[in-house]
This record gives sequence, structure tokens and C-alpha cells, in this order.
Amino acid sequence: MLQLQDLQVALDADAGLVKALDGVSLTLQRGETFALVGESGCGKSMTALAIMRLLPDNGRVMRGRVALSNKVPDAKPNELLALPESSMRRIRGGRVGIIFQEPATSLNPVMRVGDQIVEAIQAHTGLRGPQARNNAIQWLKRVGIPEPERRIDSYPFEMSGGQKQRVMIAMTLAAEPDFLIADEPTTALDVTIQKQVLDLLKELQSERQLGLLLITHDLAVVADMAHRVALMYAGQIIEEAPAEVFFKRPRHPYARSLLQALPDGVLRGQKLAAIAGTVPPLWQTFTACRFEPRCERAQAQCRAQAPKLERQGQQAVRCFFPVGSGDAAMPSNLTVDGVAGLAVGAAAITAQVRAALAPESVAAPQAAHAAIALPLLDVRGLNVRFTSGGGLFRLPHVVQAVADVSFQVHAGQTLALVGESGCGKTTTGRAIVQLLRGQPQIQVSGEAWLDAGADGGAGRLDLFAMQSAALLNARRSVQMVFQDPFASLNPRMRVQDILQEGLLILRPDWSADQRMARVRELVERVGLRADALNRFPHEFSGGQRQRLAIARALAVEPRVLVCDEPTSALDVSVQAQILNLLRELQQQLGLGMLFITHNMGVVAYLADRVAVMKAGRVVEQGEAQAVFESPQDDYTRTLLAAVPKRPV
Repeated sequence: MLQLQDLQVALDADAGLVKALDGVSLTLQRGETFALVGESGCGKSMTALAIMRLLPDNGRVMRGRVALSNKVPDAKPNELLALPESSMRRIRGGRVGIIFQEPATSLNPVMRVGDQIVEAIQAHTGLRGPQARNNAIQWLKRVGIPEPERRIDSYPFEMSGGQKQRVMIAMTLAAEPDFLIADEPTTALDVTIQKQVLDLLKELQSERQLGLLLITHDLAVVADMAHRVALMYAGQIIEEAPAEVFFKRPRHPYARSLLQALPDGVLRGQKLAAIAGTVPPLWQTFTACRFEPRCERAQAQCRAQAPKLERQGQQAVRCFFPVGSGDAAMPSNLTVDGVAGLAVGAAAITAQVRAALAPESVAAPQAAHAAIALPLLDVRGLNVRFTSGGGLFRLPHVVQAVADVSFQVHAGQTLALVGESGCGKTTTGRAIVQLLRGQPQIQVSGEAWLDAGADGGAGRLDLFAMQSAALLNARRSVQMVFQDPFASLNPRMRVQDILQEGLLILRPDWSADQRMARVRELVERVGLRADALNRFPHEFSGGQRQRLAIARALAVEPRVLVCDEPTSALDVSVQAQILNLLRELQQQLGLGMLFITHNMGVVAYLADRVAVMKAGRVVEQGEAQAVFESPQDDYTRTLLAAVPKRPV
């Protein structure tokens, strides 16, 4: 087994000593999946780093132990915190592997992905040379990389975010560890590849009795994979239970609130039940319940003393007034990721969701007007080609990444662009925002007409034909939220400078006071505290960095927002806050959105229209109701059938 006992981890920060983990205890057995869930910044990833002894330079273990059973029968367990680094290197990867949350920063950018996998195989197995390379190809194939014999020689920058994540999974599993820590392993994956990867992990558990510590905010994945669930909040475990019990009858008020914040088609047009407030700063000394300021059930005792984790039967809960038998159970007719009643065979939606998706149920007045008005963005015949290689006696390799794609985005409406990783969704978004210009190896053709409106005068402007000052002015109207927030935020700039950067360039008429007021408002609206303004990106969790990326895109008040997986790194509660914010902006400003995502629950809740991409082409497009209820293309049916379900 892998066991943590009373683990406390502290980080030195400007605000003081931050207790990132405060008395965390858990036990992971081989052959089981233990899911660690909770809000961004609660300590999930720090738990993984502590186990692997990969804490940042300012972090240290204050107390507790991490014990790993020895392979020798009856031998004492390995005390991982006491081992010399030379011994820990053999365990790290060989016995306990880890899949990191952000593959773009975990893969070596100057090494071919195959060489990185082979390196792990040779370090922890007996395979060498051609045998190791063949084994790497087989792992790439098992995790769903197309053409593995060719892609093994690719560099990370030549792969999409989802493909890089699959390479990370292949590299970790190729070392054949006994225990696997998976930190958001399916964040960047679409539902079909997610299902393939999760099925692979289940298969490996059966073959090798793999113990899996699954760190995720995707409750659908937890419901499908986990045997046990532990919910974390502010550095502590506040509830632990078997997965089935956790989903049917959660006891902690925070757990119940999380499940009620899930987006779905039934709630379309309504405000999601987001949890008010934010996680408290962990540098302070706690003398009361840490969730009390956000809890609707809080009483005087909660404000006077801190509850302990008390076990009752199969569940353990840290709460003085937990949800009891008199409270209603969670509804069982919804899937965890929010697509209600999707039948695997027919990929149909229940009558309840049909009614919710019906045009008359959409309350926003902009939706009816947008149907007859000119679109904010009209993309026609978009083509993107990538050329690589070539030279003496060699022909260049040409990839048609996007082929003849056309769609429209109307004011106050959302077009969801869905499809497998690598199908061209992100390339489409980048081409529209004009981020592929000036690169000789990329050829872009087609038209992208922008309704000029008040920003550019009367008429429509073709983004692909604009140059210099005219293009700069148009960028104020079209902004993008990128998939990888760590790579898109300047690590050398403080948050307030990052958020003001666009305002300085695109809103030169604003004063310094106006810019700071706008920045403070944005930070609060995306669910972060004001003290975030003076911090650097590396001081935030993945989900918190994503919120900063969204705030930066919204800073210049765009009319069209291209969102590339904007909620993929967010936990359920913060996702609800962001979706509420985007929906509110649409109603107030008539904001049009191109929403690139693989989360079908978000699509059912937010999208007015859906376009399905496969291999660079749009294979199906229409109203959300029609696409969900009666998909016409076999690929669309496959996507809907792969959506994970919550057990009833």
C-alpha cells in the first residue's frame, strides 16, 4: 500500500508560512482507484508533489510520513521522506509514477517524444535499443496517438494539447509502476480519447493490480473510475466515502454544493448554483471551520471551533452539522458531466432536456434577435495548411489541418466547436484571431468577416485582409482564451501587469486609475482575491491561472470571444462561476462566443449551436437541440456515446 499519515506541507511566501497541506491522511491499495477531488488551490496537486518529493524550492514537509510497502515480503515499508535522493530516483517512476497536469511544461521541448518515452523505459525496465523503441511505439498506440510509427519522431510543439497529454500518459505507464498518481490526466482530452485512456487504466489495474491516485475536478471521471473518494478543502480532507455513497448521499455541505453546481441542459437559461466566495488564504491561523464563511448551514459552533474528521460507518466527514438522513438525496436522473439521459445506443436526450433545449425556453432576448441579424463573425471556406520538412532530395510534408470550414457566430449566442483532439479546433480559433500570420510554414486562406459596429465604423471587415493599425483595432473586438494558461501568461510579469497589458495597447484612452479599477473588478468577477494582483503566475494553481487568462481576455471588452477549452482546468464550482459570468456578459453586452470544448455538459448548458469537427472538417452543424437529439453523422453519435455516465 501507499500510505500518508498526518502530512503537513508548508510553503514560504511573502504573506507568511502557507500551510498547503494540514494533516492529510489517506491509504491507497494496489488494484484500487482513490479519487482526490476539490476546489482549485485546495492542496490536491501539492499532495502528489509531496509523495514524489518534488515540492518547490520554497516548500517543505513539516510533519507526517509517506510509507510505501516493500516488494520484499515481511520487510519494513519504505519511508519515502527519509530516503536518500539516489534511492528515491529508483522509486520515482519505477514504483510510483506521476502524470502531471500540464503536459506542455512537463515534456522536454527539444527532445522528440519517442526519445523521452525510451528514456523512461530504459531507466526502469530491462528493454534497450530497438526493443525499447518498439515498446514506446506500442504505448503510443495504446493511448490513441494516430500513426505512432511516424509520430514517435515528433517534437512536443508539433502536437495538440490532448496529444501531449497522451504522450505523458504513455511515458509514465511505460515504466510499469505499481502506483500511479494521475494529476488531471484527462483535462485536455475529448470524450472519446478520455474513454480510451480511462479504459486503458482500468485494463492495467486488472493486469498489474495498479494502484491509482486520481486527482481531478471532473466528477464524471470520478464516478466512472473511483472506488473511494476524498474531498479536499483548504488543505484538509473534509469528506471520504466509497464513490457510490459519495455521489448518492454526500454528507458535507461543500460536497453537496459541488454536485448541485454541475452544468446541464436542464439548467439551460438559468444561473448555475455556484458556491459564493473563495478558498481562504492558507497563511492564516484557523480556529474555526474553514468552510464556514461559504456555508449555508453554518451555526455559532462552526465559527467558534474547528471540526475534526469523524468517521461514521463508510463515510468520514469534517463537519458539526453534516447533511443527514432528513435531507433529500441527490437526483439520480442526471449524468455527472451534465448531459442528462444520453442513451449510449441512440445518443438521444430525454424529454426534459429536449424541453430545456427548445428555442422557446431560451429567455435571453438577444437569441431571437440574433437569428435574423447579421452575424458578428462570419467564417467562410477557412483552410489552414502546415508545411514541414523538405530540403535536398526531400519533398516537404503538407498537413491540411483545417479544410473548408464555415460557420457564423451571432451576438448573444454561443457556437460550440467540438471534436477529437487534433481535429483542428484550436487551429481554427487561432486562425480567426490572426495568430498564424507571418509564419512561412503555415498557409491560411478563406474569409473571416467581422461586424465592425461601433469599434470600426459601419460595414463588415475581413480579418484576413486587414493590416497594421486596422488589424490592431480589430483585435479589441476579438479576443481568445487559450487552452494552456501557464504557457500563455508571462511568468516574469505580475498579475496586475498581465491584465493591464492589453488595456495599454488597445485602450490607450483609459487613465491609469481606470485601468486599475477594471483590473480589480475582473479579478473579483473571476473568483480570485484582490491580493492576487501582486503575485506571479507560478504562485497559482492550474485552475487559478485559467481564471486569470479569462480575465485578461475580457479586460478590453471584446465583442467576440474565442474560448479554447476555457473551463478544462477549472473545478466544478469555479466552472459554474465562469459560465455564469460568460452568460451574464452575453445578456448584457450581446457577446458572441466560439466555444471550443470537449465537455458535453457545458455544451448542453451554454451552446445555441454546435459544430462537430473531424480531421479538419465540419461533419455536422446545427442547433444544439437538433444535434444532441438527432445526430446525423456517425462520428457525432460516437462522441455522444462516449460521454461518461453517473451510476444510478
